[in-house]
Amino acid sequence: MTAEKPVNSAVGVIGLGIIGSRVVSNLRRAGYPVWLWNRTVRPEPNFLSSPAEVAEASRFIQIFVSNGEALLSVVRNMAPALTPAHVVINHATVSPAETLEAAEIVKDRQASFLDAPFTGSRDAAGRGELIYYIGGDEEVLQSVRPVLEVAAKQILHIGAIGHASAMKVATNVISATQIAALTEALALLDRHEVDLSKLQLALENNAARSGVIDMKLPEILRGDFEARFSLKNMFKDIQIALAMAEDKDVELPTASAFAGMAMAGLQRGWGEEDFSVLSRFYGYTGRNPQNSEPAPEAEPVDEVEVALAPRRLSNLWGLLGWKK
Repeated sequence: MTAEKPVNSAVGVIGLGIIGSRVVSNLRRAGYPVWLWNRTVRPEPNFLSSPAEVAEASRFIQIFVSNGEALLSVVRNMAPALTPAHVVINHATVSPAETLEAAEIVKDRQASFLDAPFTGSRDAAGRGELIYYIGGDEEVLQSVRPVLEVAAKQILHIGAIGHASAMKVATNVISATQIAALTEALALLDRHEVDLSKLQLALENNAARSGVIDMKLPEILRGDFEARFSLKNMFKDIQIALAMAEDKDVELPTASAFAGMAMAGLQRGWGEEDFSVLSRFYGYTGRNPQNSEPAPEAEPVDEVEVALAPRRLSNLWGLLGWKK
């Protein structure tokens, strides 16, 4: 049962990218007054000049920015305007350490904070079917639940602040490495002249089947790499995972291998495309599996460069605004 809309329910949304813009549309359809800010000015109703102005106009503030540096910049900007009545909800995928740092800034103003990354694509956001992972106080979650339910199919309380961020990064490691394995499996079939569409049939009752493979396999075969989850953002999230692992002295060889391949894709200018674009390295993408047209020529891959790439990640942290 959907909770009742809270009194003084103005919502601020910061970050109007693929997901944030669709959450705004859902909030407006649900009748919420919505106030907005984005680093790049947008011709939107109620667009304000700063995160601080959004805080002044809103009780609940949802943040959909691209990385930890942007999150901390936004939170510091709005901090002087925060009061004990505010709830700041971070939806960006960032490290647990950055999540805790943002929460501390908010706490210093006696406001509340929720760690609330999500899973769900552009289309899921449009349908109001995101799944939120929540880290933070249960009472704070209940106060903001009606706002979250507008765009959510499910809201899962994971634990303390920082735990939801860790969960989101962990699930992205699974998604990234599954799709990397899928691209290799398709290459193996392609080289043995097997109809690639038959893989979907084979997976229907196979334990290897997964939701992300169901989603990405048809797109790969069509050569449809419009960003549902961009390569640059998946690369950023795997960097977070590798840094988290290094901090706890854990080896992540599979994630490191994905990072190397993703870096090679970024160097080819594929960063704004969906992370499944890595299948382009093998040359079978975009070919109708029912006809006899030859596959496109594969992009050449420098195997030594890809193998060494994880060791060179530290040189690229600045590429997406990250510091190791």
